[in-house]
Amino acid sequence: MLYSPIFGAIPPFLSNLFNLTLQWCTERDVVQNVAAAATCFFAGYAIKTLIDRGAAKDAADQRAAARRDADSVLKEARIEAKEVVIKAKDEFEKTTHERRNEQQKLEERLEARELTLERKSDTLDNRSSDLDRRDQKARADEERARQETARVEELRQKQIHELERIAGLSRDQARDQILSRLNSELETERGTLLRRFQDETRQELEREGRDIMVTAMERYAGDCAYERTTATIPLPGDEMKGRIIGREGRNIRALEAATGVSVLIDDTPEAVVITCFDPVRREIARVALERLIADGRIHPTRIEEMVEKVTKEMDADLQKCGQEVIERLRIAGVKPALVKNLGRLKYRYSFSQNVLAHSEEVAGFMGAIAAQLGLDEQKARRIGLFHDIGKAVDHEIEGSHAVIGMDLLKRHGEDDETAQAVGCHHEDIECNSLYGALAKICDKLSASRPGARSETTELYIKRLEQLEAIGLSFPGVDSCYAIQAGRELRVLVVPEKISESQAAVLARDAAQKIEKEMRYPGQIKVTVIRETRASDLAK
Repeated sequence: MLYSPIFGAIPPFLSNLFNLTLQWCTERDVVQNVAAAATCFFAGYAIKTLIDRGAAKDAADQRAAARRDADSVLKEARIEAKEVVIKAKDEFEKTTHERRNEQQKLEERLEARELTLERKSDTLDNRSSDLDRRDQKARADEERARQETARVEELRQKQIHELERIAGLSRDQARDQILSRLNSELETERGTLLRRFQDETRQELEREGRDIMVTAMERYAGDCAYERTTATIPLPGDEMKGRIIGREGRNIRALEAATGVSVLIDDTPEAVVITCFDPVRREIARVALERLIADGRIHPTRIEEMVEKVTKEMDADLQKCGQEVIERLRIAGVKPALVKNLGRLKYRYSFSQNVLAHSEEVAGFMGAIAAQLGLDEQKARRIGLFHDIGKAVDHEIEGSHAVIGMDLLKRHGEDDETAQAVGCHHEDIECNSLYGALAKICDKLSASRPGARSETTELYIKRLEQLEAIGLSFPGVDSCYAIQAGRELRVLVVPEKISESQAAVLARDAAQKIEKEMRYPGQIKVTVIRETRASDLAK
């Protein structure tokens, strides 16, 4: 067993035999062991020889088998290599063919591009030659044109000198005439354009304004009033004048002191006149004096009692009148102090137009127009009613009634927009709202209604004279006539001096001059009449 690894390659039965021999030798003595060892040696040698032969035979068999396997593998490798070579050759040929085709196409495109470039080059050469020829021709034409221009300029100068000699005018004089004619033509053109623009604008504005104004005026119609500056009280007899004066004038002094008015007693039969700047005090004095005359008891104590009683009644009447107007206009939230001031306007007149009636009329106009314009109808009526409230106290406070009314409204809690619209309706302050502009328009609309306001004869005549004088101040005007109570100015012009276009310009200039130099209610229409008449006699 000890040497079994050495002979691992011998067959199993020889191995077993060798092992048994070694075991037997170990069980004998030394002599025997030596013999046994020799026996074992020869046996081992024989075995080794047998083993070497078997191993050589096996190695030869293995070499033959390996050789056969190698030949088979080599053959397969050669077949596979041949297939790979064939496949690679096919792919190479295919790729080479494709590249050859692409190269051929690229060469064809290059050839085509070269042909195109050659054609373009030929074209450019032709154009360059053509441009050179044209440039030479242009230079020649320019030179001829320069020479022609010089010749024309020389001829023009000769013609100018000849014309100056024939006409007897220098160049500056001729230029002035031409400019004058051009200015006349431009003036005519300006008049034509202005007239056309005015006609178009007038038609558009008249159409829109007519709808709004007519609708507002149809919805409101008020009575006309007349001027009241004094109060005349009829007497039952002239002896009543003495009783009104009293002993040493104590009665008339008591009446004037209690009411703040002036009582005029003159030669007018059976009448006395009361005058005062404050219309409310004048009305109180009138009522009190009428009641005293009816009662017959006229003395200072009775006068004071009657004036106090009438004053209380007047306060209640003022509050009632203001409240009635507010209710008619359906305006809410008005402070009592403003209601009373509105009532005071019942006794105030402006150009013979009752201010309270005028304020109510303006409120109606503003409400109607505001409804059509999409504005706040309630606020518009409120502004229209309050627009002249400053006239209720303007005899007590310095300043314009519009600004006074604005301050009065602010003190009694009205909003800034309402107060500002009242303050700007006579342009005393800047207007910054549509309600302010609407208040100005409706104020003029109410004041310009026929019969709404009247003037004294003297002022009326002065206004007509001033109007006609403005019309006569323009050159080419033959005569002027103020008609329709001064609401229209008819201007008759000399047809030889004023053309049709210049007539339109004259009308515009006259209207602008009237706006700058005159103050008047409503509007004044300027009509320029140019008429040429030809006549002859048949004999």
